[in-house]
Parts: sequence; C-alpha cells; structure tokens
Amino acid sequence: MLAYFNKYSPAATLALFRVIFGIMLFLSICRFWAKGWIRDLYILPKFHFAFYGFEFIRPLGEWTYFLFGICAVAALMVALGVLYRFAAVMLFVSFTYIELIDKSTYLNHYYFVSMVSFMLIFLPAHASFSMDAYRNKRLLADQLPSWCIDSIRLLVCIIYFYAGLAKLNSDWLLHALPLKIWLPAKNDLPLIGSLFNYEWTPYFFSWAGCMYDLSIGFLLWNRKTRPLAFVSVIIFHLLTAILFPIGMFPYIMIVTAFIFFPGEFHQKVIDTISFALSLPIQFIRPKRSYIVSSITKPFLMAIFGLFFVFQITFPFRYLLYSDELFWTEEGYRFSWRVMLMEKAGYTQFTVTDASGKKQIVNNNDFLTRLQEKMMSTQPDMILQYAHMLRDHYAAAGFDSPQIYVDSYVALNGRMGKPMIDPAVDLARQTDSFQHKSWIIPFNDEIKGL
Repeated sequence: MLAYFNKYSPAATLALFRVIFGIMLFLSICRFWAKGWIRDLYILPKFHFAFYGFEFIRPLGEWTYFLFGICAVAALMVALGVLYRFAAVMLFVSFTYIELIDKSTYLNHYYFVSMVSFMLIFLPAHASFSMDAYRNKRLLADQLPSWCIDSIRLLVCIIYFYAGLAKLNSDWLLHALPLKIWLPAKNDLPLIGSLFNYEWTPYFFSWAGCMYDLSIGFLLWNRKTRPLAFVSVIIFHLLTAILFPIGMFPYIMIVTAFIFFPGEFHQKVIDTISFALSLPIQFIRPKRSYIVSSITKPFLMAIFGLFFVFQITFPFRYLLYSDELFWTEEGYRFSWRVMLMEKAGYTQFTVTDASGKKQIVNNNDFLTRLQEKMMSTQPDMILQYAHMLRDHYAAAGFDSPQIYVDSYVALNGRMGKPMIDPAVDLARQTDSFQHKSWIIPFNDEIKGL
C-alpha cells in the first residue's frame, strides 16, 4: 500500500482532464443560458422544492443569472488553470448551489459534476499545462502521485458499476421495463427506428445496458481491453443521446473516459496543443515531480478516504426502508440510479379547516408543468407541496388548514394505484429520513437490488 502512494504518473493525464472537464462544463452552462432554462427553471417558478437538510439554499431571483455567470467563469478558469484552487472552490460551490435550488431538476450527472468539482479542489491538476504553472515555475511538474489520477478513475468506475447493480432487478431484466415503453416511441428514427418494433429489442438493450455498466469501468482500466471499451463508450453514449433527452451527460461521460488512457497519450495531445501555441519546451516537459508535503498528505488521505467510503456506502441506504424503492423513492437519489423507471402520477389536493371551508387546489396556480410532473410521483415532494399549501391557505384565512391528497401513480406500465393515504392530513406530517408511514404499500414486488 505504501509503495502505491509513492508511485508517480504523468501529470498530463490530470491536466488534460481538467481542461476538458472545465470546457465541457462551460459549454453546458452556456447552452443552459441560451435555451432560457435559467429563467424557466429557477426564476419564474413561485415555489421551489428544497432538498431535505438544505432548506437554507434559496432561489436568488434575477441574481440567478449572476450565479450562473460565476459558475461559467469558474469553469473556464479551471480549464485554463488560472487561480486554480480558488476557481475549483467557486465551481463546486456555485454549481452545487444551483443543483440544490430545486429538487424537481435533479439529475445524476449534476451530482457527478459536483463530486468531480469537489475532488478537483484537492487535486494538483494545475501542476501541468496551466496558467498558474506558467507564471509560477515552482509549481510546474510533469509527474504527479498516481492516486491523484486513480481517484477520478475510481469514481467513474463506481458510477458505472452502481448503475449496473441498480439494473439487476426483475423489471429491467425479465420484463425489459421501462425500455419496453420507451423504445417503440422512437420507431420513427432513421436507420435504427424500425428495430424498436420488435419484441426482442428492449430485452437486448436492457441486458446489454446492464452488462455494459457492470463491466465498462474495469475494461477501461485494463490496458488490453481499453481500446474496444472506449469504442463501446462512444457507441453507448451516442445512442443514449439520440434516444433520450438527457442533455450533455453522454458527451461528458465520453470525454471523461479519456482519463483511463495512458499518460503518454495525454502528453502527446498537450505537446500538439503546446506546439500550436508556441509554448516553451521547459513548460511542457519540466522534468520535475509534484511533491505532496508530509503535512498535507495525511489530510488529503483522510479527505479522499471519507469521500470514497461515502460514495460506496451511501447508495445502499435504501436497504434501511422496507417498501419498494421505485415506489417510495426513499434512498433513490444520489445513488447512480439512471433511467430505471417510468412513473406517471396524478395528484389532487383538498384544503379544509374546522369552520367547514373547502378548496380544491389547481396545481397550475403554484407549480410549473415540470414541477407538477415530478411532484406527483415523489412522496417527499408531495409532502413539501402540502406544507406550502398549508402556509398559503393559512395566510388566506383558513383556520389551521388541513391538506389531503388523492394520488394515483403508475409505475413501469402497471395500472395506476393510490400512493398516499387520502385520510392522512399532510399538513401535520413532518419530513425526515424515517420511512413515511402514510405511503400506501406497493404490494407488487420488484425483485433485485
């Protein structure tokens, strides 16, 4: 173990990853801004669904544009290696703040970006091919401790492997759900669309996707299987991008896979760029190793040790709950569970009080279409919305308003069934990490992880 932590690898690998990651994130933010999603998702909504424990994260109104601007500039600074440590902190804080504003916008790849940004704060990714190293020759190095690169690789492997473990369930493998629902809707695509009319196609995609996720991290890490594995990464994620509207995530994962390539490959890429920019050879290949001080090293080992213990154990918190995970979604988020279910819901809220007042709520008065769609299938969001309604109608003259909901949810093509006990006053329920007893049991087992 000690020998491993004293092992060094070319710094070009982490440097090129820093550049690509920063540029991809900068372009993603520009795309988000250009499509008007900042206003649609963060400024126009009257109500935002906060994450439990992060209720202090509040929307900033028109200042949200400034927050996205900070994030974009920080991403570009990270890519260039300008004031790198400061930029990495600002990138992590600004992006994570944006991610936590509203639960209805949650995506796994936002979580991935936050985690990588956090890691970059502590990794010396600016020791090579950066403006900081160009200005401060004492920082410049062409060798880094190998664990600095392997930590990024390990996170990618965890993401893929856990995504594969999540697919080891009866709906995905035995019934090809939800792909059996999704793929026929894409039968108008050129060239491949006709394949989606065959009954075997969703089963093939389900099994292939599961095997891909379970194995791709190990295949990328292995030198002999890496070329073929990288080709499969490109095919898999391009196909995903064509079939499903999940934004920049497929392209981010494609470029992230370069982290598994040997340092010589990354050094050649940097040499080519440096030659085009007429950078001096001593800047490109300084013949110096980056030394982590004896004071800093234990601190970094503790940080990354705790980080990976969390990443390995946190996705299994769903085992603490008794009912079906896909139904209750207790322990579902932040667990690398990607596109595993098709859920459609309908909710009608009724507000009453002791004086006999009664009001049927029009959800469109309070929520955007996206928010209502996400809320209607997720019990914790239903509870948050009920609390907002309680406060709103209390201010409107209702005496200690009671909030009841008729909720029907269809999971993976099953017939819709009630999700929330309609006799429970949600205004009196509190949110916590404990099981929500007012969720009606699923009573239709999905076997697997």
